[in-house]
Amino acid sequence: MMLGQTTEIILASASKTRADLLRGAGLVIQIVPANVDEDAVKESLRAEGATADRVAEALSDLKALKISQRFPDALVIGADQTLDCNGVWFDKPADMDHLHGHIQALSGNRHSLYAGVSVMKGGQRLWGLVEPAPMTMRKMTPDFITRYCQAVGEDALGSVGGYRLEGLGAQLFTRVEGDYFTVLGLPLLPLLGFLRQNGAIAQ
Repeated sequence: MMLGQTTEIILASASKTRADLLRGAGLVIQIVPANVDEDAVKESLRAEGATADRVAEALSDLKALKISQRFPDALVIGADQTLDCNGVWFDKPADMDHLHGHIQALSGNRHSLYAGVSVMKGGQRLWGLVEPAPMTMRKMTPDFITRYCQAVGEDALGSVGGYRLEGLGAQLFTRVEGDYFTVLGLPLLPLLGFLRQNGAIAQ
């Protein structure tokens, strides 16, 4: 149900989870994924000494900017998420073998997710934010990790770190700090607050 929206809103991401969060909150959105070479951007920023949160911010900005230049009258939302575990960065697992390796490496460790979001209009950045979510993963047996990977299947390949907290991924953790929506990849509540203040959605 749309509660009152005055502006065209575009999500510059192919993430189904982010689209579902926005639509679930009552927004009418158009999806126009930004084709950004994320690996090259991350490699370049890391070479400059950037932190994982800075990378999430930069990629969010880049995605929003690219689509905003094509649709100057719309509000464009860019978003990205990074994961840092003891200085090691994790991306979305490329395949099931990588998924198994990610969960095995994160098992028994504390890591931090960083969810970045950026809103642009006409190529100008109006607002942005990076929120952290520290996560503590329990120590799991090799057998459990194998069974988990088989159970979640390729659906988990679309998430940084290879887990989905809203599903079976809840079994991986002993503690989750920070906002639930941030863990899913989008600081939704601050974003909605900005959209209300900007007059894009109803107060």
